[in-house]
Parts: sequence; structure tokens; C-alpha cells
Amino acid sequence: MTEPGTRPAGFDAPPLRRLRYFHGQMLGARDFQREQDYHREKLKLRLRALLGHGVVCGLLVEPAPGPGDGCPDGPGQPAPADGPPDAEPFEAPDGSGWDGPGRPRRRAVVRITPGLAVDCDGHEVVVRGGCAVDLWKALPPDERDTDTVWVGVQYGERPVEPTRAVYNDGCADTADHEFGWTEECYTVRVTGCEPPKEERCDACCSRCEHTVLWLARIDGVRPYEPVRADRIRMDVRRPFGRHVPVVITGVSWRHGHTYTVEEARALLGTHDENGGLLVRFSDGVRADTLRPGVVEIQVIEGGAGRNASTWYMGGAFTEPDGSREFTDRFRYRQTTRETLQDGDRVLISVRAAFLLDRCCRPVDGTNVGGRVPAVAAGTDTSPDTGADTGASPDAGPCALPPSGYGPWTSGTGSGGDVFESWFFVKER
Repeated sequence: MTEPGTRPAGFDAPPLRRLRYFHGQMLGARDFQREQDYHREKLKLRLRALLGHGVVCGLLVEPAPGPGDGCPDGPGQPAPADGPPDAEPFEAPDGSGWDGPGRPRRRAVVRITPGLAVDCDGHEVVVRGGCAVDLWKALPPDERDTDTVWVGVQYGERPVEPTRAVYNDGCADTADHEFGWTEECYTVRVTGCEPPKEERCDACCSRCEHTVLWLARIDGVRPYEPVRADRIRMDVRRPFGRHVPVVITGVSWRHGHTYTVEEARALLGTHDENGGLLVRFSDGVRADTLRPGVVEIQVIEGGAGRNASTWYMGGAFTEPDGSREFTDRFRYRQTTRETLQDGDRVLISVRAAFLLDRCCRPVDGTNVGGRVPAVAAGTDTSPDTGADTGASPDAGPCALPPSGYGPWTSGTGSGGDVFESWFFVKER
């Protein structure tokens, strides 16, 4: 027997019964409604089971200069317009809510751009014209003790177009008018509590419990301060698909950069037991798949004399320490005494197809364009920019990936492959 509040085991799909017409049949509103439900359930089933769910396009979150009065905060209900200070659900520290006569304070407002998403139940969430969200007004009152918020959208419906009935149903207590149409809309959700993480490995056979599509995490939110673009993290969103592959999000060196011999030794941990090449992942990978041969360091000799000879640098994993089942990073350190010389090129290969995630799927490791950002060893920010955009000084027109938000990561969506990167060595 199934416990209350739990979903039954097996394939979670509704009964699929379609209307069968025959001569002389009498049909009522309930029959046509059930026929609509049949086609809607079939479409939702195909979407979530065959294609997946997540953000399809758009729905970017960006700072907005104006007031946040353009988003629904309930199914079909417009957000309240700005009013005088005594109409606000909160006050400024000085109790005024205003900078001066007729001038309201600047607000923590963001804008959700137009776009399309599919939730985990198969509903299509369409945001046509975009909208502006006042974060503080949208936050539940009991969650306003935090400066980190999450913004998302959720599928909703509302009845529209009241229509007078021709006659009342003699078998039921009905009003003299009904709504003739149902409009599919969306609801903006803002929370100060970290949303639950999806742990399902297969989203096909079961529906998820949480249908909000989270679009961004915003740090350092203040009620009367504008939101800074570098505080908006959109890497929390789920891209559309059957599953989200684990990707490489940062490395401790700059691809294609030229380092001095001493700098290269420090990167490789040649004389430092705590040093070594650091690679970070978007989620946990199985620590037992970090085996000898997964990472390979090849040196292509340069210099004024004979060059282009190659040799392999010996190394070993120093992090993780083997006490954890999963890890979101590893450190690989040189363990031999070979030395680098002026003009050498150090080629680093990570065989991502041999690294398995929590669901035993391979890491999507293709270093597209060599644009996985260099991340400092103890932070999540790029040492070149001081921000988490992942854009390097020489990024050019492709500072951001095709999704429109950064930082770049590895991966093409097919999984596996080899992560390749290199840097050059000069004497000075």
C-alpha cells in the first residue's frame, strides 16, 4: 500500500482514455473537458519523458532601473503598483521610504526577459513580454532576514472571459454565467530559502515534487539598493533536457597563457606538496573514478635548438584524500623531477569519459573554444577579472556562451570526450 503523500512506484503517468464517438451519442461539457485533458496529458507526457524539462530559451534575469510592477505574483493576479510609503509592505531604515518630496528610493528590482521553459510536469511556461520584479515586495515576510534570494517562475492558470449560460443545468447548482476560457499564465516566485536540489537520475518515469523553475540566485540584496549585475548568478537554472550533465566549471590556469618557468612549477606543484593543477566540476563525481591515466601531462619541447620532442610528466592526485565518495574538484601534482625550459608547451588532458557522476554518467568534458575560466584555488572568481563571469581579457566577441549567460563551462551536451588545454613556458 502506498504511504500518504508519496508517489507510487513505477511509471508515473495518468490513465489515457480518449473519447469514442458513435452515432446517437449525447455529449456534455464533462466529455469535452475530458477530451481536452487527454490531449494535454499526452503532450505533457511527451515533453517531460522524451525531451525533458528546464529553460528552453530566454528567461534571463538582469538589473532593472524601474519599479517592479509588471509581474504576476499569483495565478493571473497583477502585482500591486507602487504607492505612497504607508502602502508599502516594508519601510526604509529611517522609516520614510523616500529620498525626498515625490522621489521614491531606488529599489532592488530585476527584470525577467521573455522566454520559454517546460516544468517537470510537462507544462509550457511562456513569458511573452518580460516583467520587472521588486525582490523585497515579492519575498515572503518571514524570509526577509537574508540577503540572498532565488528568483523563479511557475506555471499557472486563470479563468477568463465570463460568458452567460444559455440555460442552467437542472442536475447541478450552477451560476447564471461561467468563464468561457482558461488562460495559461505564470507566477513569479522569490524565496530567501535555498531551493531543494533535484536528486533524480531519471526524470522520465516520475514527476518531480517541486514545479518552480528557478532562474537565478542573487547575492547581497538590499531593499533600497539597485541590484548589481555581478551579483546575479544564473548558473542555478536547469537547461532544457532529460538530464543535466556534470561539466568542468573552472581550472587553476589560463588556457593558452604564457607563464614563466617558476610560475609553471608553482602551477604543477613541482616543489610544493600542497600545489598542483586544480580542476572544478559543477557537481559531484565519483572519487573512485579518479584513477591513474585519467589525467595526462605532456610536454612539447621548444627552445632554440632541436624542438618538438615530447615527454610525459609523471603526476598523482593529491585531492580528494580518498575519504569521500563524491568530489566536486581534484588536484593533480607533478611527482617527478623533470624540469621545464624556455619555449616548452605543457599540454593537459583530462579523459572526462572515464569520470562518472552520481548517476554513473560521464562528465561532459569538451573544452569548447578553450574557454573554461581560470579560477583561483580558494575562490569561485576569476583572477583575471575579479568577477564570476568567466570572461578573460582576450575573450573577444564570445565572452559568453551561446546561452547568453556565463561563465563558460566544458561540454557540448553529448557527454564524455577529452578536456584539452595547454599553456606555454618562457624563461622570463
